[in-house]
Amino acid sequence: MSETHILLGIGGIGAAALASQWLAWRLRLPAILFLLISGILAGPLLGWLDPSALFGELLFPLVSLSVALILFEGSLTLQLSEWREIGSVVKRLVTIGALSTWAVIAVATHYLLDFPWDLAILFGTLTLVTGPTVIIPMLRVVRPSASVANILRWEGIVIDPIGALLAVVVYSFIASHSGGTPWGESLFTFAEVIICGSLFGVTGGWLFGLLLRHHWLPDYLENLAALAAVLGIFISANLLVHESGLLAVTLMGMWLANMRGVDVKHILHFKENLSVLLISGLFILLAARLDLHALLALGPATLVLLAVIQFVARPLNVALSTYGSSLNWRERALLAWIAPRGIVAAAVSAIFALRMQEHGSEQAQLLVPLTFLVIIGTVVLQSATARPLARLLKVAEPAAHGFLIIGANPVARAIGKALQQRGTSILLTDSTWENISAARMDNLPTYFGNPASQHADANLDLTGIGQLLALSPSSEQNSLACTCFRPDFGKKNLYSLPNQREQRLSEKHRASHEYRGQPFGYPAQTYGQLAGLLTRGAEIRSTTLTPNFGWSEYQALHGHRANLLLAIDPRERVHVASEPLAFTPGPDWTLVALIEEAQE
Repeated sequence: MSETHILLGIGGIGAAALASQWLAWRLRLPAILFLLISGILAGPLLGWLDPSALFGELLFPLVSLSVALILFEGSLTLQLSEWREIGSVVKRLVTIGALSTWAVIAVATHYLLDFPWDLAILFGTLTLVTGPTVIIPMLRVVRPSASVANILRWEGIVIDPIGALLAVVVYSFIASHSGGTPWGESLFTFAEVIICGSLFGVTGGWLFGLLLRHHWLPDYLENLAALAAVLGIFISANLLVHESGLLAVTLMGMWLANMRGVDVKHILHFKENLSVLLISGLFILLAARLDLHALLALGPATLVLLAVIQFVARPLNVALSTYGSSLNWRERALLAWIAPRGIVAAAVSAIFALRMQEHGSEQAQLLVPLTFLVIIGTVVLQSATARPLARLLKVAEPAAHGFLIIGANPVARAIGKALQQRGTSILLTDSTWENISAARMDNLPTYFGNPASQHADANLDLTGIGQLLALSPSSEQNSLACTCFRPDFGKKNLYSLPNQREQRLSEKHRASHEYRGQPFGYPAQTYGQLAGLLTRGAEIRSTTLTPNFGWSEYQALHGHRANLLLAIDPRERVHVASEPLAFTPGPDWTLVALIEEAQE
């Protein structure tokens, strides 16, 4: 293949990846769906992309290293300290429920598709994993009740590394027993894989954790060192004992995530960005290699298998996991419907299929297209039907009236407390630990991190939240937040507090109104002005209007000393004050304002 064709191929993959991710962002659907469609179009349907010809002998090593990095990034999110907080239902979903799903899929695959038991069991482990990258976008569209949303979100986060680890262990056992090897020798080989993978993973995680804990590396080298360490552990383990590398990097990430005194947040951010790049390219390449003819040759049995996964495996999982819980039948029904497959299933199936073929399994070539069929089938079916089903079952949240507050500074905390006292859902976000710590001391719900990050996409719980107050002293942070959450909340529900520097800028140096949101407060104030008023003793007070003390009397009493922030109408709906004022308060309205002390 000529240099021109290689460059065009790589450039086309990059363009398709960007277009797919953008479409997913605009339509609020899992990106995996558009990535797979792009790969299928470019590969088997149109014949524009042939990964084997494009990368040659590099294809298999690239896929292997990409899967290793994806599994490491996923395992970094498994905090064992959170196990106590996730509730009994989630614990059952990722243990007893996951085992039941595995068994049902394995048995169905064996009898419906005539797969040998080892391949059917492996396929069962590959397709029991959901994941935050497919669950979170779906929850934002479906908006189920808080209990259902939290269970599905936590299940996706926790099952990702657990499922990957189970798939690696099962594959290692199958690989050690392939080719008619005696049971004694197979068990010895399997033990070698487990011991080597565990030794390299735990030792690698511990040593790298020491580097981070004692700051033996400059900050700017930590991400590069993490990348080199993961690849080094993966390659070293595989060289010593074949097939132990994936287990090693998975355990390495889990060890690092739970090692005391080690902060992996910045590494996680880097790995998230790297994973987006790898996942986007990898899925297009894998989809382009799909053998659609072989899949179609299996006939209607594949659709029956998909139906078994949707209508038997998942409901049985939920029935076992929710037995004795406080969930009603409607909530259980919705849980039984939503379980889209995602990243781990697609990524791991590719590497295992290639290796099973090396071991002489002819049907292993069907693992990837069959896995992708399950992914596309579950994502498309559930994305199209979950919201109407949630409404039919009456477990969909009503219009969200809560507030996502950008910033946990003194101004944001004061306004957050005022909203919380009115019973309104709030969530404060900030990347400064001192602000987050102070907010938590005030018993305000918080998210520590950048709300526009990849981690926030997967972990930010927006259940019941439908409006944004950008109250950070940084105008750039406020504009970024308004741009990021505009598709979720809509332009009319975005409010921003400018700073004094922003007000002094000319129009050509200021972000346009499209990206800033509506001005917050009446009359409009800057962050510095509100912070200064709080410092000088101003207080946020609530006043309920009456027929004898209306809006005009309120203005006459307080004059310019009152900075109106919020107004709650008789139906308990919260209206955000903005200039010009879009509402006229009447009797039984409650006004929340920052009021200065009267001058003597």
